[in-house]
Amino acid sequence: MNTHHILASMSEEKQPVIRQSISLMVLGFVGTGLMYCLLQTGIAQMVFPSQANGSVIEQHGASVGSIWVAQAFNHPRYFESRPSAINYDPMAMSGSNLALSNPDLRKNINERKQNFAKINGVDLNHVPLDMLTASGSGIDPEISPESAKQQVNRVAQERHLAINTVQNLVNTYTQEKQFGFLGMPRVNVLQLNLALDALQRQQ
Repeated sequence: MNTHHILASMSEEKQPVIRQSISLMVLGFVGTGLMYCLLQTGIAQMVFPSQANGSVIEQHGASVGSIWVAQAFNHPRYFESRPSAINYDPMAMSGSNLALSNPDLRKNINERKQNFAKINGVDLNHVPLDMLTASGSGIDPEISPESAKQQVNRVAQERHLAINTVQNLVNTYTQEKQFGFLGMPRVNVLQLNLALDALQRQQ
């Protein structure tokens, strides 16, 4: 058998293997890359439709935000969110990545401390840590109950509400540790601010 016949024979033997490989690749793509994703999406839409669609909050037919994404609330009548190193952009999703020794980080923390203390009329040494440092995701929607408490007087004054009324609303929207031991108590800023608006509309 000459070289030409040998090469031709080897080529014929490889063809079934190539076809099988391509078939497996297509089946894998359709099965795991398409069908599995569609199945998961379908189940999520049936069982957890709100969460599957981003837990978006709507008012009067318009989306006002998601409970999982922080927003900037710059007006003094609203509770402030945690600082964000990415300007609350959910497409960026990152922290500052600055080391504790970085002078820029120390400068940012000092400026945030000065600003928070001045706006809310609290002692510099009592400003909560979560209002000084940006979260790792950059879009953390929650603050500590202490951070919310230190903003109560300012919000109550701006809205002409009793301090107890605003504090009670903070207490209502304070979530305890998950399952009693995971994480820390927290307050969702968007939900709290929307509840404040709703309260005043009722008055």
